[in-house]
Amino acid sequence: MTRSALVIGEALLDEVVDGDRVSRHPGGSPANVALGLARLGVDTRLHTAIGDDADGEMIERHLGAAGVSVTASSVTDAPTSNAVAIRAQDGSVSYRFTVAWEPVRLDDLGSPTLVHAGSLGAFLRPGSEVTRDTIGRGRRLGALISFDPNIRPSLLAEREETRASFEELASSSHLTKLSDEDADHLYPGVPLEDVLDRLVDAGAGVAAVTRGSEGALLASGDERVSVLSVRTPVADTVGAGDSFMAALIWALAFDGAAWAGGPIPAARLQTIGDTAARAAAITVSRSGADLPHIGELRAGLSSASG
Repeated sequence: MTRSALVIGEALLDEVVDGDRVSRHPGGSPANVALGLARLGVDTRLHTAIGDDADGEMIERHLGAAGVSVTASSVTDAPTSNAVAIRAQDGSVSYRFTVAWEPVRLDDLGSPTLVHAGSLGAFLRPGSEVTRDTIGRGRRLGALISFDPNIRPSLLAEREETRASFEELASSSHLTKLSDEDADHLYPGVPLEDVLDRLVDAGAGVAAVTRGSEGALLASGDERVSVLSVRTPVADTVGAGDSFMAALIWALAFDGAAWAGGPIPAARLQTIGDTAARAAAITVSRSGADLPHIGELRAGLSSASG
């Protein structure tokens, strides 16, 4: 049986402001993860909400070129959402969003190996109910569930409500990844190691917290590992977390032996973390959310171990 992924969440147009220059690129965290999975050879579908307009067509062409199949019901009457990404001199990026998230219910999930959800699509109403419905039905079909909240505080409800929504979804997930900024928003003042413990206790087979240039922490069962970031010149950080997430999913669920969703040994935990860090390094070395292809990632991993 072909192993495949279904991703649900927002796709939008990023307008990247770099001094006096403005460039436009398809983006959105779930769409980036779908792109990353497809470039890593995974048969990937994306269920989203884009407009029947030029921006929506650009997104479909971009994803289709990588092999992502956008569901037909993703095209809606509403305009395509957008985000303005303002790049600082150090390569870091801040965002302003104009987002509507009103996807229709996806009647036919197919038989995906994994369902991934996250970001605004997991929290913004009314579409968040469609996301939860998809996760619930996917899990009942036996699919693995992965979740990346990718918190955008300015667009979400109060912290307590956001945390409750996060914990509901995290408890249904086999793989959950947060950034250190996500963790600080959800659990201010709580050490990252304790946040990982909460995720594992809630049922995650694997949990991860990324820390930018300081690497990442991963947990599985009683195992805890620290992953170093890969040194590379930074063009910008757009898509870095999504690249880490896509490679983490790939290394766990699609590369080699199948993963049943439970705890894994420390050695494998370290390997998947190093793989995800390598993918993120490739992405930050070039402008925009330009996630690696399978050949690039394997070449990077080979050179690191050689």
